[in-house]
Amino acid sequence: MNLLNKLERKFGRYYISNLMLYIVIGTGIVFAFQYLFAGLPLRDFLSFNKFAILHGQIWRIISFIFIPESGSPISMVFWLYLYWMIGSSLEDYWGGFNFNVYYFSGVIFAIIGGFITGYATVYCLNLSLFLAMAAVNPNMQLLLFFFLPVKMKWLAWLDAAYLIYLFIINSWGVRVTILFSMLNFLLFFGGDFLRLVLHKIKFRKIRSSFKNRDK
Repeated sequence: MNLLNKLERKFGRYYISNLMLYIVIGTGIVFAFQYLFAGLPLRDFLSFNKFAILHGQIWRIISFIFIPESGSPISMVFWLYLYWMIGSSLEDYWGGFNFNVYYFSGVIFAIIGGFITGYATVYCLNLSLFLAMAAVNPNMQLLLFFFLPVKMKWLAWLDAAYLIYLFIINSWGVRVTILFSMLNFLLFFGGDFLRLVLHKIKFRKIRSSFKNRDK
C-alpha cells in the first residue's frame, strides 16, 4: 500500500472517473446486442483468444471485460446494477485512482493468466469486487433481488466458497484463471489478512501464557 500511495501522489490525477459506470454501460450494450441479434457471433468476436490476439486481433485484450454472463434481461439488470453500486462504493471509499488501480490490475492479471491458459474471463474479476467491498464494509446491506436484505460479508463468504469449489472441480487451466483473477484482491488485502492472522496467533499465545500462569 506504500507503493500505491506513492503512485497516487505522482499519478493521482490520471484515472477514469466513474469507471464502473462505463464498464456496466459497455456490458449492457453487448448484452442488448446479443439478446436482440442472437444470430450474431458477438461473444466470439469479443472474447479473449490468445491465438487470435497474437494474430492481430488486439481488441480482445480489452473487449473481453464487456462480455456479460448468460441470463435473462431482468437478471442482467440486477447484476449490472449490483456491479455499478459496488464499484461506485469502492471508488467513493478509496478514491478514483485507487479503484482504477484495483480494477485494471485485476484486468492485467486476468490477461497474463489468459496468455498462460489461452483464455480469460471477467467473471472472477467481478467476484473480486464483492470480496473487496466485504473487506472494507462487511456490514453493508444489499437488497438481494431488490427485496432481501443481506450483509456483504455473507455474500463474500458465499463467493469465496464458490471460488474454492470451482478451483477444486476444474482443470489446472481454470485454476490458473481463478488464481490470477484474485491477485488484485490479494495485492490490496493480503497484507491486512496476514497481519490479522499473526495478531490472533499472538493474542492466543498471550492468553495461553496467562492461563498457564494461573494454574
